[in-house]
Amino acid sequence: MRKSLLIGYFIAALTPLAILFSLATISCVLSYFILMAIGDVWPLSKMIKKLTQVLLVLSIFPLRTYLKLSWTELGFSPTSIFFKQLIKGLAFGVMTLLPVLWLLYFLEVHVFDQTKTWTLEMVVRKTSISLFLALLISCVEEPIFRGVLLTGLRQKMATWAAIVIGSTYYGSLHFLETSTKIPYQYITLKSSFMLFGEAIRAWTNPAVLPAFLGLFMVGIFLSVVRTQIKQSLGLCIGFHASWVLQIKLSKDFFNTNYSSPYLYLVSSYDGLVGPLIAAWLFLATIFYLAYRHWHRYR
Repeated sequence: MRKSLLIGYFIAALTPLAILFSLATISCVLSYFILMAIGDVWPLSKMIKKLTQVLLVLSIFPLRTYLKLSWTELGFSPTSIFFKQLIKGLAFGVMTLLPVLWLLYFLEVHVFDQTKTWTLEMVVRKTSISLFLALLISCVEEPIFRGVLLTGLRQKMATWAAIVIGSTYYGSLHFLETSTKIPYQYITLKSSFMLFGEAIRAWTNPAVLPAFLGLFMVGIFLSVVRTQIKQSLGLCIGFHASWVLQIKLSKDFFNTNYSSPYLYLVSSYDGLVGPLIAAWLFLATIFYLAYRHWHRYR
């Protein structure tokens, strides 16, 4: 019985990887023929990445049907409640990340970029654009990771296992990429799969570990929120968008001080997500679970 259960867990855990690789393979083929048809408009690696992302988003619909999940079961609440959750998530996202940004500034890991001159109009425009992009990113990623993936895994295994495996996928997928640029005249169908192979090998680079730990804990925290509160995808989107917004603005206004003795607190991935974020969100997750337990049984 235990052996069959473990086999079931193993198959369920690897199924998302098989789907991802299948969609990436389709993207490799389509990207080559699209570029051959429209010309040198995008690097092949970028075309493959963007097309894979599009296919992942579109896969939500057939997967939802296959798993027999309603939009409510995926975490979507009625429209009025959804937007209230979104606003709450944006506010709580500021409360959870801003202390980290303050600490990094106090420790001089982040230093204000004095080479740029900002006006109120520029700040408002930059903030508006960053907020739009943050919402776009979170509205794409949350239905995939805290929607279909987490809900699908929970059908096959215990919630804690689904959270860990889903968060591992969430953290890992940020590093499935390559920066190699192949001149348009040398692109072949084989080039697409060469780039895909390079992207997979990027997972074995030990330099990504600090950033992975931070992103893994982001996934853990959001998954805990999603599983503790029914139909809370709007809240997760708000959290996610708020964090992305603050990260984008921090990178605009501040530079990473590479001579800081506390540089180990951040990663080279974006100068922020790293060990400090991982530790902070671990504590936040424990605190949140303790609060939910106290609130439930008081």
